[in-house]
Amino acid sequence: MKLHRKTALVTGGAKGIGQAVARLFAEEGANVAIVDFDDPAGEQTAQEIRNRGGTACFFHCDVSKAEEEQTVLRRTVETFGTIDILVNDAATQLNKPLLETSDEEFDRVIATNLKSTFLFTRDTAKLMIAHKHGGSIVNFSSTFALVGSPGYLAYHASKGGIASLTRAAAIALMPYGIRVNAVAPGTTLTPGLHDGADGTGNHDKAMDSFLALQPLKRFGKPEEIAKVVLFLASDDSSFVYGANVVSDGGYTII
Repeated sequence: MKLHRKTALVTGGAKGIGQAVARLFAEEGANVAIVDFDDPAGEQTAQEIRNRGGTACFFHCDVSKAEEEQTVLRRTVETFGTIDILVNDAATQLNKPLLETSDEEFDRVIATNLKSTFLFTRDTAKLMIAHKHGGSIVNFSSTFALVGSPGYLAYHASKGGIASLTRAAAIALMPYGIRVNAVAPGTTLTPGLHDGADGTGNHDKAMDSFLALQPLKRFGKPEEIAKVVLFLASDDSSFVYGANVVSDGGYTII
């Protein structure tokens, strides 16, 4: 198993890609701390992992709030003794163009997506350094860090920031044996994708329009993205630092 006796903390681990990551990590032998604000889904995911013989716990957290983030880190270390792997997947979307985005909406997306990545990266790295065992941090960028669109202005900004933060953090933490990388998923079939389609006012039409943009004529699966995250989190990627690994079914190459 690639993550035997490792402890992994996964933000946004209750649903979607984060859930797929938590499940796969547990299958690969990791102790998994699932962090999310959705208590029922988080508890259910942790229980499912335990039912399959894995080790997992759930911690409620608004990832944009430093005091809640620090509590989660403390409780994870109290439970498992250390943190070897951090996956920053928690995120929110806002399907609005530039001219219609309010200050408050922009701030909320930046806080949930970019600020939380900064907080967890900084403070988990401090724990890793104190324990002197190195570690791996995997952030979630997006194809929207690489291309533009008429909507999702705040989301574009947050994911572009995460891609840049990842490169800077990789250099800063390299001397401590901590690798920092990012994965940039394409359009993936998650609850968030359906939420975005609902936000347009016509779910089916929106889903069809999303699908029309996909070169493979299908959406990605959360499990496909989780395997990329596993590669970046494990020793299989021991020579990979500061990468933004695109997993998008060819979306950004046409």
